[in-house]
Order: sequence, then structure tokens, then C-alpha cells
Amino acid sequence: MARILSIDYGMKRCGIAVTDPLQLIVNGLTTVSQPDTLSFVIDYCLHHEVSKIVIGYPLQPDGTNTPVTMQVQLIKSQLEKAIPNIQIEFFDEKMSSKQAMDVLIKSGIGKKKRSDKALLDKMSAVIILQRYLGHI
Repeated sequence: MARILSIDYGMKRCGIAVTDPLQLIVNGLTTVSQPDTLSFVIDYCLHHEVSKIVIGYPLQPDGTNTPVTMQVQLIKSQLEKAIPNIQIEFFDEKMSSKQAMDVLIKSGIGKKKRSDKALLDKMSAVIILQRYLGHI
């Protein structure tokens, strides 16, 4: 089997998470600046066996697009062209940031470290991938 990679796409940063090759365990991989996301993901997929990319799909609570929705659609299109052998899917990211913050609080991480937005973005990517896999 190959890994599944997830992206929590944001205006400034994007959280990246990945499974182990057996697709059992999800780990936060990193957070990259938004402009570097495309090249990072392509490079990662060229050096690691990845079968699928799951991108968190942002919608307003009423189901309408957010300011990021169009950018998420664009990066999916760019990834499909750059790495056509890897399946790319959207997955509802609703409340992933709130759930990620709850996980950080419950894990005992101090308030100062929780204020690190990069950590929150990476944890959000983990939450998206865990939901996708049905772990939570």
C-alpha cells in the first residue's frame, strides 16, 4: 500500500498530514507557506509512495464558498496536471480547526505553544485525514 496525504489549505499556511504506508496511522507532517504548498506536495509525492491526496474543502456553514474555496479548486487542478497518477479528492473540513484546537487543549499543550498557528494547521490536516479514513 501507499500513503495518503492530506492538506489543510489556508490563506497563509497549509497543514500537511500523511498516513503510514499501511494507512493505519496518521501523523502531522509539516506546515508550509501557502505559496510553497504545490511544490512541496509534488516533491513529497516524487520521493514517497503516495496513492491519494485528500484536500480539505472549505465551505461556509450555509454551504456557500469561502474566500479559500477557489484556491483549493485551483491547487487540485494543478496537482492533477503535475502528478496525474495520484488520485486527488476533496473532503469536508468543517470544524476541523476547532476540533484540532480541542485536541491540543486536551493533550496538555501549553497556551503559548497552542497559539502557534502552524501547529494548529498541521493538526487540522491530521483531523481531516482521520475523518476521511473513518478513525474519528
